[in-house]
Amino acid sequence: MTKEKASIGNEPIFDAKTLGTPRMLVLGLQHLFAMFGATVLVPILTGLSVSATLLFAGLATLFMHLVTKKKVPVFLGSSFAFLGGYFAVVASGAELGLSQREALPYACVGVACAGLLYLVLALICKVFGSKNVMRFFPPVVTGPIIIAIGLILAPSAINNCSSNWWIALVAIVVVIVCNIWGKGMIKIIPILMGVLVSYLVAAITGNVDFSGVKEAAWIGLPFQMQDTVFGLIGSGNVNTGLLVSSIVMIVPIAFATMMEHVGDISAISGAIEKNLIEDPGLHRTLIGDGIGTAIAALFGAPANTTYGENTGVLVLTKVYDSKVVRLAAIYAVVLSFCPKFAALISAMPAATIGGVSIILYGMISAVGVRNMVENHTDFQKSRNVIVAAVILGLALGINFSDAGSISFTVGSMNIALSGLAVASIVGIILNAILPGKRDEFMPNQENSGSLGKF
Repeated sequence: MTKEKASIGNEPIFDAKTLGTPRMLVLGLQHLFAMFGATVLVPILTGLSVSATLLFAGLATLFMHLVTKKKVPVFLGSSFAFLGGYFAVVASGAELGLSQREALPYACVGVACAGLLYLVLALICKVFGSKNVMRFFPPVVTGPIIIAIGLILAPSAINNCSSNWWIALVAIVVVIVCNIWGKGMIKIIPILMGVLVSYLVAAITGNVDFSGVKEAAWIGLPFQMQDTVFGLIGSGNVNTGLLVSSIVMIVPIAFATMMEHVGDISAISGAIEKNLIEDPGLHRTLIGDGIGTAIAALFGAPANTTYGENTGVLVLTKVYDSKVVRLAAIYAVVLSFCPKFAALISAMPAATIGGVSIILYGMISAVGVRNMVENHTDFQKSRNVIVAAVILGLALGINFSDAGSISFTVGSMNIALSGLAVASIVGIILNAILPGKRDEFMPNQENSGSLGKF
């Protein structure tokens, strides 16, 4: 029997001292499984390193806990919000004759710059106060941006499913069943369950090539320098136009993910009944998230984001001690040094990825809708209708046009802006200059949306 340390309502909560080391180790594994499915899916979809992803997700989480004085029990995993940016940069690179592997470091430069934008917002929040800053990023701006992200990604999910619709259907059914009728931990990790069951069915039916797993070593480095931003710069063969285009296309996505960050921190605050936005402060959590994302991108890993799945585990277990989350981060770092494990993940069939992605990308758009509904966005106001309409029209129209982007030349550089980048910039400006009372960002502490995470 463990002793209760405190309680929220009628529910007991526990810490490391009352639980003991064995239970803490197991609870840490539970947090690892909660974030695992979504975190490894991002590198699978983009072509980034699975091992590097696990390494920098773990390190970013540990850094976040350091910056926030160990007061915020949050895990930083892979963000789905930047997928469209990666795909757009790879497509632009292909037009220049670059392979996916050669183009990805350019996208990573853009993501690193997006991470640095968090530091700018952190400074502004510290100087002017969080509320004064958030008024420029209300749900009428961020909601349509999030909706557009999901809709832009949807065709890639269908393309993956088309390789084997039966395998994809298994993944879809399992995700739905686990999420709707699952109990306890099963309900929290539907994406992971969908991947595992579909992968198993594919393996049994001979639809998986395990040759790469057999050849992979048990122990190795999580990343290769040639796949990092440092490798790109050191090559001495940098396409300046693609570099600038990557930054301009990807950085605006950070406006949406920063709003997600605020929502997730608010959700954790509500779960543990502590105002984390005031103490340790929103500026600290933004610094942790931003620097974690920037460093991860520099070494060829995806952008990081606060993970709602792990918040769900906190609520489920009533264990709010941040040591449990740090254990999960340590587990992720250890796994990153096993190439055989990464090869097993990389062998996953495209149909399995497509199946879970159909739901995942649809959920991204649904989160955008929920973001506006929960914050009571008033579409009786003409200004709000115009802002949302322009954002969706530009994002989808430009992305699915023949050109796929808006290109222009500055000096000797050819710069291409994705539909999402144009829509984000125009939406923020429109909302700021159109007459009428602007809506405000009001994060729902009970049920914040997690962008790109199930």
